[in-house]
Amino acid sequence: MSDDFMLDTDDLQRRMDGAMSSLKTEFASLRTGRASGSMLEPVMVDAYGSMTPINQVGTVNVPEPRMVTINVWDKGLVGKVEKAIRESGLGINPQLNGTIIMLPIPELNEERRRELTKVAAQYAESARVSSRNVRRDGMDQIKKAKADGMSEDDQKFWEAEVQSITDAAIKAIDAALEVKQAEIMQV
Repeated sequence: MSDDFMLDTDDLQRRMDGAMSSLKTEFASLRTGRASGSMLEPVMVDAYGSMTPINQVGTVNVPEPRMVTINVWDKGLVGKVEKAIRESGLGINPQLNGTIIMLPIPELNEERRRELTKVAAQYAESARVSSRNVRRDGMDQIKKAKADGMSEDDQKFWEAEVQSITDAAIKAIDAALEVKQAEIMQV
């Protein structure tokens, strides 16, 4: 019975990749002083009776390094889009020009940069915790198989396999954090 045990390492890898993907999305929402259309992804607009992502009510462009523009398709939604941006907590003051909303991205001061690096570190830590939880699930499957009669050699092999997947995921998370922190601290 123990000979047919196969740990689904692809599933563990996919779940750890999901943690990394989630981390990248969270990193994209951090403002680095440079304009990016992805910083508006979490902003939802009350359009036509439902909460809608901002990119579904207008075209988001980055014409300059410190400017994001939104060309709202429906004139009636311009005020709602502006309100959603003001209330989003991004710290950006929208400027109206007809159906175009301009978002000048202010320069970040040193204190704010340090705060953002701490936030980035928190995001990375939650991704590490997610990866470790996936590792724990894999180890639990191995322990169950050991109780069902798996050999000690097989147990050590699968534990090493799970650990190597986890180590690779944590290394990728740490590398992404270093890149993001360097980007935030860059003036």
